[in-house]
Amino acid sequence: MASIFTKIINREIPAYILAEDEHCIAFLDVYPVCKGHTLVVPKQETDYIFDLEDDVFTRLHKFSKHVARGLEKAIPCARIATAVIGLEVPHAHIHLLPINSMQDTNFNKPRLTLSKDEMQNIAEKIRKHL
Repeated sequence: MASIFTKIINREIPAYILAEDEHCIAFLDVYPVCKGHTLVVPKQETDYIFDLEDDVFTRLHKFSKHVARGLEKAIPCARIATAVIGLEVPHAHIHLLPINSMQDTNFNKPRLTLSKDEMQNIAEKIRKHL
């Protein structure tokens, strides 16, 4: 069964897509820890990030760096944090989080609830910097 990320890649379900190439895609997390919380995903469906082939792993990280550069220009923050957890969706992915403190990376705190308009505005702002 295809992961939810594969369904986004295949345009079977909607997403706030920020960037895409032939190997990777980046989109806003719809249950964000912070504004601008982005997921970067290889199009190849592999559950565990360290099971990715070396070339896919490298492409994923280079693509993440590109997205992070645009994200930090669009969302005021001290840094872009990265996290790889991999338990919530069985498809390798990297979280990009605009942060100003360590507390901004707390995945246990309640997630933000943002309107569709706010999500779209955040996505447009990030896309302008990619």
